[in-house]
Amino acid sequence: MAKQRIYELARELGRESKLVLARAAELGIEVKTASSALDEAAAKLIVASFEDVEEVTAPEVETPEPEVETPEPEVETPEPEVETPEPEVETPEPEVETPEPEVETPVAAPIIIQPGISVAAFADAIGAPTGDVVKALLLMGEMAAVGSPMPADSIELVAEELGVTVHVEAAAEEAPEPSRAIPVFDDDPKDLVPRPPVVTVMGHVDHGKTTLLDKIRSANVVAGEAGGITQHIGAYQVTRDGKRITFIDTPGHEAFTAMRARGANVTDIVVLVIAAEDGVMPQTAEAISHAEAAGVDIIVALNKIDLPGADPDKVRAQLTEYGLVAEELGGDTVTVEISAKQGLGIDQLLEMIELISEVEEFKGNPNAPASGAVIESNLDKGRGPVATVIVQRGTLRRGDALVSGAVSGRVRAMLDESGKQVKEATPGTPVLVMGWESVPTAGDWFEVVANEREARSRAAKVKDKLKLADAVVPTARERLALLLEQLRNADEAELRLIIKADAHGSLEAIRDAIAKIGREGGKIVIIHGAVGGINENDVSLADVTEAVIIGFNVRPDGKSRRAAEEQGIEIRTYSVIYELLDEIEQMLVGRLAPEEIEQVLGSAEVRAVFKVPRAGNIAGSYVTEGEIVRGARARLLRDGIVVYDGTIDSLRRFKDDVKQVAAGYECGIGLERFSDVKEGDMIEAYVLKEVARQ
Repeated sequence: MAKQRIYELARELGRESKLVLARAAELGIEVKTASSALDEAAAKLIVASFEDVEEVTAPEVETPEPEVETPEPEVETPEPEVETPEPEVETPEPEVETPEPEVETPVAAPIIIQPGISVAAFADAIGAPTGDVVKALLLMGEMAAVGSPMPADSIELVAEELGVTVHVEAAAEEAPEPSRAIPVFDDDPKDLVPRPPVVTVMGHVDHGKTTLLDKIRSANVVAGEAGGITQHIGAYQVTRDGKRITFIDTPGHEAFTAMRARGANVTDIVVLVIAAEDGVMPQTAEAISHAEAAGVDIIVALNKIDLPGADPDKVRAQLTEYGLVAEELGGDTVTVEISAKQGLGIDQLLEMIELISEVEEFKGNPNAPASGAVIESNLDKGRGPVATVIVQRGTLRRGDALVSGAVSGRVRAMLDESGKQVKEATPGTPVLVMGWESVPTAGDWFEVVANEREARSRAAKVKDKLKLADAVVPTARERLALLLEQLRNADEAELRLIIKADAHGSLEAIRDAIAKIGREGGKIVIIHGAVGGINENDVSLADVTEAVIIGFNVRPDGKSRRAAEEQGIEIRTYSVIYELLDEIEQMLVGRLAPEEIEQVLGSAEVRAVFKVPRAGNIAGSYVTEGEIVRGARARLLRDGIVVYDGTIDSLRRFKDDVKQVAAGYECGIGLERFSDVKEGDMIEAYVLKEVARQ
């Protein structure tokens, strides 16, 4: 059953949290703070105790009424006492009620508090010591520094604990939020007209993404790119049967997810290119996860069917493992067999795109002020700051003042994909815009405003907000604590996971076991699951989907670990499946608090292996970051997968035994009872610090 917290029960009863806490203690119910949870039986017991008190006190108030009445008439005239005792019994009731409003009237007007106020400013506003505010937050399970913002849910509770009445104003949504979220427009259906669908082509490296676009728009893009791999995002438009289709050519799903992370979910349809001879590859699986997380339509293009080893049916069967069931197998995922080189199946692919576009009815309002997304941006030597944008709403014209995130500008010129100047761009149209004051960020939302002064003003406000946001980025532990709080209180809680394992067998076992975990009003959603080490793509996906990364016998590399720290992403790694499942179950009920915190001391790359008599194989290593410490715990990673977890037995520099070796130096590392060391392995030294469960 759903649990109720002390302060929630206090609100229902119309009493102070302290009083409810005290009553719970009298009844022998174990609670510590106002945020302590009560089960249904305990909550009913406390409610019943207050009802009993009210019933007992009610007759007491009635009986002394005549006694209370007698002194008042004595002051006026003693005679009315004898004459009319009955009216005296009726009048006391209003008199008994009147003292209650009298108690409320002396209370000062509530103090108006703005959402997002810092702890120090809040303490100053209510006239309380900052230490008392921090202490009250800690008792409620909230950790906040003096300069960090007050948790929105705790403002009124803290004020109540400190005996102050406050009123939290509703957060006013300011206009300059284009850099983080797409505004929702309430356009009149009469103003909406069909617009071209925006299509993103994704897939594994060298599976033919750019070659496909090359055939579609009949332009030799591949020839100008290093190694045939896409280097920059480009947006192009093609026309078929009088209908236009806009394509975004991305260098992978990283840019796609980066745009989503910044609020610019511009894609309508994803074309997933898979080589029919290779099948589903790791990047293909990641692309599927990213596309599904965005909630867009997916068309699978089975490329290279002209090659001898092509097996489209095998690929369709593989796709079912990732939740994409082809129409040929009774599902609803559109698959098209193509050959980008030979030009086979291209018309059918475009036909499918048009069909989905007709069904979904993608529309836009061309008469509103223009707005859309920045797809690509750079500093051009001859043109200055330029950006490729896709107009989502309105019509962008030369001379318009516009703002994108913290950058303002005025449209000096617009070029289409062929380099020709255009005067205006309607919804769904990509154009290269010149006239920015600086280079805007890819993925930011842009809007046309009344004039350049307003554009500069809004850009300055966004810049200030971004500075403030950067100053208060939550740590992974704070982010996990917030997640657990949501799981505790939400009626329909959803725990999102990204799972990486060392083998397919392990991954499937974990998937099956997690599917059996559940609670009333809560569920687990696996956003992405794959074999291999934890990489930066996993971190970016976790950031967008607010997921926790779970690793089984795998570890994040240095870049991924730093990215996770910067973005506040929780990464939890395990070597025992039962511990993994137990902690996931605890997360779902919002009770998890880490018992051990792991601190990585340093990493070293194995560059040579030496056989030493009696000592076995010694790893000739180069310390890449931090420091390697003799006697510290260590794990050996091979392609991101943990193959050993033990202790550093010996550490030498040249012929000398040393206690530690810093980054940038070479050393010989001997692992306790382990000799299967190979060149290219990574050795990670770490320590475990115990912390009390909260």
